[in-house]
Formats: sequence, structure tokens, C-alpha cells
Amino acid sequence: MIGFNVAPFTGKEFDYIRQAIEAEHICGDGMFTKKCNGWIEERTGTAKALLTTSCTHATEMAALLLNIQPGDEVIMPSYTFVSTANAFVLRGAVPVFVDIRPDTMNLDENLIEEAITEKTRAIVPVHYAGVACEMDKIMELASKYRLAVVEDAAQGVCSFYKGKALGTMGDYGCFSFHETKNFSMGEGGALLIRDSEHVEDAEILREKGTNRSKFFRGQVDKYTWVNQGSSYLPSDMNAAYLWAQLELADQITADRMKSWNAYNEQLKPLKDQGRIELPSVPEDCVHNAHMFYLKAKDLEERTKLIAYLKEAEIQTVFHYVPLHTGEAGKKLGRFSGVDRYTTKESERILRLPMYYGLRDEQVSYISERIKEFYER
Repeated sequence: MIGFNVAPFTGKEFDYIRQAIEAEHICGDGMFTKKCNGWIEERTGTAKALLTTSCTHATEMAALLLNIQPGDEVIMPSYTFVSTANAFVLRGAVPVFVDIRPDTMNLDENLIEEAITEKTRAIVPVHYAGVACEMDKIMELASKYRLAVVEDAAQGVCSFYKGKALGTMGDYGCFSFHETKNFSMGEGGALLIRDSEHVEDAEILREKGTNRSKFFRGQVDKYTWVNQGSSYLPSDMNAAYLWAQLELADQITADRMKSWNAYNEQLKPLKDQGRIELPSVPEDCVHNAHMFYLKAKDLEERTKLIAYLKEAEIQTVFHYVPLHTGEAGKKLGRFSGVDRYTTKESERILRLPMYYGLRDEQVSYISERIKEFYER
């Protein structure tokens, strides 16, 4: 069986976890957490990066730091994971869903303005598959209407828009290091903070509402409770696992890109025949080969293709069920305008196996089985 995902592993993880244990500091903000934060800051240029227990928690932190209040509205796509909405719903806000572009599966930047009301507080672009949203237009609207921007860059580590790292253009950016992502710590994420004046508030929030970070830097002689907060720090053992991959980030990205390009080349004949659609990457975007997907004609065809590939011992998956169609989405949010593409495209998309270490012959086998399905 060719599984859909194999969590990344470089071989150094055990050594680094052992080092974390031997340093007698396995809780948060140990030496490996600091290494990971520094790597993100250096690679992205963000003012500050703070490793978190998940991308979900990074997004929740962003909502808290923006002081999102009950009744506020937050614009986002419906085609996203539930965490994007939950972070703001937990604050009492209303997610306002905007239709997506069928080419990139990102929210349609041309539909955002008509969704803005006097209650709108923020825009949350989701960079699907590590391919950037049209950030120039989004930031222009945010400036015009004085709105915050929180980038859901869960899938966007090592992706760029016009030379800028995803997660660095909005007020806050959120990374994921879940086991399904390009770089993993099992469960984990990071909050990217664009403006340095917000760093101290974020550190306090992340450290249970205390100024513990300042204490460990020697800036205060004791740490105390100074504001609201929670515990968003991952164990340094988790960070040690992640560090083994960040050290080899270029190698991992190149390996994934090789598989991505092989899929794209081998399935191109089906695309040229009009049988399937393949991912579209705009000229201004550099993606990270987070995923490779195809689009079948419709839900019925996709269902048959999944079954056919399963018989060939190939695991494929689809996502997402649009948030506005779920029970919670109907109750807690609303859709702005017409759902022309969100549901339609979500029923066509099929993700193929993609992970670090996927072999050339496996990509070829998968591609041949897909061709075989359409030849029949």
C-alpha cells in the first residue's frame, strides 16, 4: 500500500530529543525551541516567531492579540480547515465566508470588498497548498478599511509571494508543523509577528499571562501575572524533532518538488485531453510542493477514481467539506454572495500521496494507474 502521508523523518530526531532530555529542560522554550524560532525568523524575515502547540493555537493567539470581540465579523474562505474559523468563533466573532477562485482554491480577492461591513475586523486569507493568495489586493483592502490580516499559512512554510515569505505580510501569520506538513513535530505550529511592538504582548499571552520570557532574559528580577494568557508552548522535545527537519529544509523541499514535478509531467497528457485539471501556480508565487492534487469531472467520477486507486493499493484523500455547509457553519457563520465554486470544486479535488521520501517509481505507478482509470 502506498500511503497518503508519511511523517517526515531525517534520522537526527532521536539524537536531538536525547540532547533535550540531557539538558534537563524538556518543557517549553528550551534550546531547540529557540533554534526553531530563530530559523523561522531568519528564513522569513518576520520580526518574531514563536513556536506553538499547534497552528490552531497560533491562530487563536492572533485572535486574542487583535482583541476580537463578540459580534465582530472576520472574512475567510469556507474552503478551509475548521481551525481557521474556530479561532475567531471562540471569541464570539462571526466568520463571513467568501467564495474561492477555482484556479488556486484560494479566496477570491475580488469578492472580499463586498463582504465588508461596519462589523468587519479582519481578513483571514488561507494559502491553500502553499500557493499564495493575491496578497497585494488583500493588503490594499485591509489598509483602505483599517482591517487586520491574519495569514493562515498552515501549508505555506517555505512558500513565497513576490519574494515575500507567506505569513509575513499580514499582522500575524500562522504555520503548522502537524505530521501531515512538510516539516513536522507531530503536533505544533508557530505564530509569526510582523510588527515588533506586538511581540511582548504575544510572549505574555503564550506564557500563561506572565512576563516569564522577560525574566529568563534577565529583564525583570521575578515574573508575575501581568495579563490574560494560556499555555501555548510546545515541549522542547517536540521542538527537537522539528529542528532535525528544519536543518534539512532545503533537501526536504527539493525532494518534494521532484515528486510534484514528476506528477505534473506524467499527468499532463490527461490534462491536455481535458480529462482532469492539475494545480495552477500563479507567476508571482513560489510554492513548496506541499500537496499534489487533481480535479475529476465531478463527485461521481472522483468517488470511482478513489475506489479504483484503493484497489491498486494507493491511498488518496479529499478535503474540505465547505464550512458553511456544516451544522456549525450554518449556525455560527454566513456566506457572502453566491457559492459558485466552493462546493463544486471541493467535490472534484483529489489529493495524491505526497511526502518526503516518496520514490520515483511510486509516483510513476500512481500516475499510470490514474491514466489506466481514464483509458477505461
